Amino acid sequence: MSAATIEAAARVLRTIPIAAAYQPRAAAQQAANCTTCHLRDLCLPCGMNEIDTGRLDALMFARRRIKAGQILYHEGDRFAFLYAVRSGTFKSNLTLPDGREQVTGFHIAGELMGLDGVAQGNHASTATALEDTEICAIPYAQLCELAQGSAGMQQLVTRLMSRELVREHSLMLLLGSMNSEERLAAFLLNLSRRYKARGYSASEFHLRMSRAEIGSYLGLTLETVSRTFSSFQQQGLLEVDKRHIRILDLVAFTASFEIRLH
Repeated sequence: MSAATIEAAARVLRTIPIAAAYQPRAAAQQAANCTTCHLRDLCLPCGMNEIDTGRLDALMFARRRIKAGQILYHEGDRFAFLYAVRSGTFKSNLTLPDGREQVTGFHIAGELMGLDGVAQGNHASTATALEDTEICAIPYAQLCELAQGSAGMQQLVTRLMSRELVREHSLMLLLGSMNSEERLAAFLLNLSRRYKARGYSASEFHLRMSRAEIGSYLGLTLETVSRTFSSFQQQGLLEVDKRHIRILDLVAFTASFEIRLH
């Protein structure tokens, strides 16, 4: 991403009144510091040197708590901030022309949301908390301004864009080339890897999203998702207790489906 491109984005976003675009709840607002954050190796400053991380700290990101079921931003809202998830789980969704919801992603601690707003200046999706959560609000215009004077920061902005492209590519693969078992297995293995990277169990975890939301994301009906979970149980691959998942043999489960997914 060239300096000219970054400057152009910054000029557009400087016209957005930050106070109007983002009104943090006074009771929940705190300052966030990247240098001391336990998620720094997964989140925004991943791979950055101490000088550039210090520049991020100077932005004084606002921290907010979002209750389960609350919306962080709506589809069509003006874009001014990226959001780093500190704890909890969010879903992103679009509203289809017929009024149905299409889930486009699930975001857990250490992941970023809001990049869908960069292109047009408005968010292309709605972000909803699936449990009690905490986020950092990152002012995108100020991030771009920092990037003008730092090659490391320019690489950071480019990496953020690349992450979004990779996520969209992964979803296209899920929806375009896999049967129902492969889609659900890929989804569970993806969650497994993400939880492991955060120090949690890779084989046992609680799903914060409903079967219907999983189905929407994977392009499957609720009945198909439920039937596929039951099939995995019958095959001795999983133990399922409502939303609690235990992969009985992670190595075998991974090997079986990775062979089929390549």
